[in-house]
Amino acid sequence: MPAGEKNYDPTFTQHVIDTCGPNTSPRMKDIFAAAMKHLHNFAREIDLTPEEWLVGVKFFNETGKIWAESEGKRNEMHRLSDITGLESLVTEIANYVQTDDPNYSPTSAAILGPFWSPNAPWRQLGDSIIQDPHEGTVTYMHGTIRDLKTQQPIPDVTFDMWQASSNGKYDFQDSPNQSDNNLRGKFKTDQNGEYRLYCLRPTAYSLPQDGPSWQLLQALDRHPMRPAHIHLMVTHDAYKPVVTQIYPKDDPWLSTDTVFAVKDDLVVDFVPLKETPAGMKEHEGPGGKATRELHLDITLAPKGMAAHSGPKL
Repeated sequence: MPAGEKNYDPTFTQHVIDTCGPNTSPRMKDIFAAAMKHLHNFAREIDLTPEEWLVGVKFFNETGKIWAESEGKRNEMHRLSDITGLESLVTEIANYVQTDDPNYSPTSAAILGPFWSPNAPWRQLGDSIIQDPHEGTVTYMHGTIRDLKTQQPIPDVTFDMWQASSNGKYDFQDSPNQSDNNLRGKFKTDQNGEYRLYCLRPTAYSLPQDGPSWQLLQALDRHPMRPAHIHLMVTHDAYKPVVTQIYPKDDPWLSTDTVFAVKDDLVVDFVPLKETPAGMKEHEGPGGKATRELHLDITLAPKGMAAHSGPKL
């Protein structure tokens, strides 16, 4: 044994894995075995002390306590998955599609985050998702959704979007200032694969500065900021869904997004709106007329396209 190397029991981890009973599913056995190998090797590598182990136990206990005390409104474990990059990694694994042309790919996926709602209202093309007063910038957002293979427009696509208000809070978090489903809406593309609506130019915001996720960020000397973004969930029965986020190109937090969700093709430009587009009513809701425009096209991959197949665990 080399000098300084510790002779920990080399059979221990395999013994833990081998205690799985005969009714363990193959997938569960693979997951458990890989997790235990990494977890045990981590503990050996850093010589984890009993005191440090107990700090970790208390840390995760507090994570569950926040979920219970908030009655399920604050998912702290979800946030820990985000700030460690795990959700972004899982999203990449789940959404990878191999293409023959690397210059033409489906729109990149990004994390769902904790604030999607299945109850967002259906709105008509050209409608606004802005229901309540705000201090943001009203934006005309539009584009075409196309097929990856044919590059043709796709009619009848569901374009589900949601965003925080100008105070950096979603309707779930902000009942004194926002009504249910403020800044949320589902739209259907027309026969030309086009969508159009009014929304806000998004605002950057901080993750909560308390609880286990904030403790971890402080320990790592990291900021809690998310760049300004709009969430999108784009779906059609014949295509792989795209769950993603888009970001203004001038946001100062793009390169250090605390949840590692920014990708190059998701960075967009909000340009001055010169006049109300043909076929659109001038925005009449809170905030007055639109002064910015965002043209965003989306590309969907047909179901059945070859997905990346990584190594088995």
